[in-house]
Amino acid sequence: MLDLPLTPTVRGILWMILSTLLLAGMHAMVRHLGSQMHPFEIAFFRNVFGFVAVMPLFFKVGLASLASRQPKLQVLRGTTGLMAMLGWFYGLSIVPIATATALSFSAAIFASLGAVVLLRERMHARRWTAVVAGIIGVLVVLRPGIESFDPGTLYIVASAMLWGFNVVIVKQLSKTDSTVSIVTWMSGTLAVLSLVPALLVWTWPSAGQLAWLAIIGIAGTCGHLTMVRALKLADTTAVMSVDFSRLIWTTVIGSVFFADRLDLLAWIGGSIIFASGIYIIYRESRIKGQ
Repeated sequence: MLDLPLTPTVRGILWMILSTLLLAGMHAMVRHLGSQMHPFEIAFFRNVFGFVAVMPLFFKVGLASLASRQPKLQVLRGTTGLMAMLGWFYGLSIVPIATATALSFSAAIFASLGAVVLLRERMHARRWTAVVAGIIGVLVVLRPGIESFDPGTLYIVASAMLWGFNVVIVKQLSKTDSTVSIVTWMSGTLAVLSLVPALLVWTWPSAGQLAWLAIIGIAGTCGHLTMVRALKLADTTAVMSVDFSRLIWTTVIGSVFFADRLDLLAWIGGSIIFASGIYIIYRESRIKGQ
């Protein structure tokens, strides 16, 4: 049997593969429950159960490590994160999950643009080329004027834009606050803020639905924690290159469980978007290493 050395990079990639499986599974469960419950209520329970899942972390590190030197920015991150999640969950309920996944890769493109506008970061010609290519990839997936336009995809694109903005906020927060503080504030503010839109469409979930909601919350939190673990073990470019497997998992899941058709243009556009995002991450890591 082939004996592969488990170097930090290999272990990081394996953790990232597990992360993509958990997140793809979570998105499939959101799609499944989306036909029975309003996505806003699903988002609320995802955040509540996700918050419960990270509570052991609070007891381990202590309350002092949760302090923030930029509380207003933490709340802003939670607010934009909630808007992104609501758009994502609503879009997932009406858009094939593989198409939604392909468009979600554009978050890295929007984060790069947000860094230029909000953080006054400089972008040179090659990164601008990658951004333009990524936007072209988005248009390939959306194919305006070629087929009947699916308005549900706009929720996914808006969600990706907000997640990109969220990444810029995290960059600013990381200058003063710990990772534990950032994760905790995000979990807490999402759990509290998501109650408001959920109450507007509230229906009491059945025992079976509550079980699905608990699994969604735990899977989502574990998916993000395993991603963090992967990023600690290996280079960002190596780890994030595996993120493309999310498109594979969601295509298979969508085809088997939801009768979604295999969309070639979504694959082509998603590949362009993903390649552009990876190049931007690569360039950022090179610049930071200089």
